[in-house]
Amino acid sequence: MSNPWIAIGALGVVAIGLPLVMMAMSAMLRPTVPEQGKSATYESGEVPTGTTRIRFNIQYYMVALLFVIFDIETVLIFPWTVIYRNAVSEAGLAQALVPMLIFIGVLLVGLVWAWRNGAVRWVRSDRTDRQQVET
Repeated sequence: MSNPWIAIGALGVVAIGLPLVMMAMSAMLRPTVPEQGKSATYESGEVPTGTTRIRFNIQYYMVALLFVIFDIETVLIFPWTVIYRNAVSEAGLAQALVPMLIFIGVLLVGLVWAWRNGAVRWVRSDRTDRQQVET
């Protein structure tokens, strides 16, 4: 009778050892040619201008969060739709449908909250407003 923890331990050793071996082999086999361009911030050959502290619009972050929320919704709804018919026949309509409706309801409440707080409304800059007035 073998211990199931042996397989888990072997998987852990492989998961840690394989990347370490690959990095060591890469360090030994790659050519090392020191150049001034490799120590630059960008290796593209372009000279960086300005500071590295750039202020990003918070709405990029809000759109990304909304995307992640609705992406997770899709990932959770798809398997539910696959087993829906079997779940209704085994557990009944209410027990199969109510949890998913609650889940969708919570997401809709979140979307309405985000909509009311202006998270999905894109703020226009003064520059784009001036360009539209000129044309």
